[in-house]
Amino acid sequence: MANTFSIILVIVTLVTGIVWAFEKWVWSKKRLEKLKQLEEQSSDLDEQTFKKLKTQPWWIENSVAIFPVIAFVLILRSFIYEPFQIPSGSMMPTLLVGDFILVEKFAYGLKDPVWHHQLVDTGEPKRGDIAVFRYPPNPSIDYIKRIVGLPGDVVRYNSDKVLCIQPKGASKCTDVVDSNVHQSRFVQGGVHLIEKTEHLGKVEHHILINPLRRDRIYEYQPRPGVDEWVVPPGEYFVMGDNRDNSADSRYWGFVPKANLVGKAVAIWMSFEFDRSPNSILPSWVPTGVRFNRIGSIK
Repeated sequence: MANTFSIILVIVTLVTGIVWAFEKWVWSKKRLEKLKQLEEQSSDLDEQTFKKLKTQPWWIENSVAIFPVIAFVLILRSFIYEPFQIPSGSMMPTLLVGDFILVEKFAYGLKDPVWHHQLVDTGEPKRGDIAVFRYPPNPSIDYIKRIVGLPGDVVRYNSDKVLCIQPKGASKCTDVVDSNVHQSRFVQGGVHLIEKTEHLGKVEHHILINPLRRDRIYEYQPRPGVDEWVVPPGEYFVMGDNRDNSADSRYWGFVPKANLVGKAVAIWMSFEFDRSPNSILPSWVPTGVRFNRIGSIK
């Protein structure tokens, strides 16, 4: 859906841009020349004819008016920032359903908006980044997860739900430090989740663990039952902060750098959708605004 919108935006920009250019350098000059010729031929040119010859056709007028706006939106959305909506709870407690985020499109390189070919390399993903990417099994869908493993890393996630990372070139795997373990306010399936502070290098963030749910190791890919992954060159291992409610690299594999869309940097709006089952309002109608969540993503 996102790529379809990008294609439509590019087509509209091209069409209105061509009309704008022809109007500026060809059609407007021809209309003025024709008007000048008629004025020379007839000294009593009526006002209605004069206005008709001078006025732009409606489709030219509209194209000229919207081209700068569409071009600005295309540049902003393709190369600088793009808005996204969080549709699921896989990144709780960092991101909640109803959060609207800004994604920095130039964080990992500038790409063309249609074929997503790399135009300029502007940076590499870092461990702990929250990245939006095109879902590898179905690139038409955008996913958002946290980058845990970099190319060449060995990542382990054992039965005790402890994350262990052996960076490329390191001699051993080191457990990721967890601190501030406490019962969360979030409840799933009638169970209060456990919240921890996780430290991925210099990045400190919160994760959620379901204490009563066993990890689905038998569903791990590419080797069911094996809780260790070696991240290939040019690819990344990603996980959701809501560890027991996230379809991530454990279950469908690695994210190629070519699939990366950008880095999530801020929440610009956050809506609540808390209503009783008996509510007559549609499910997409917000019930409130979480103003305290607006700002940079922590």
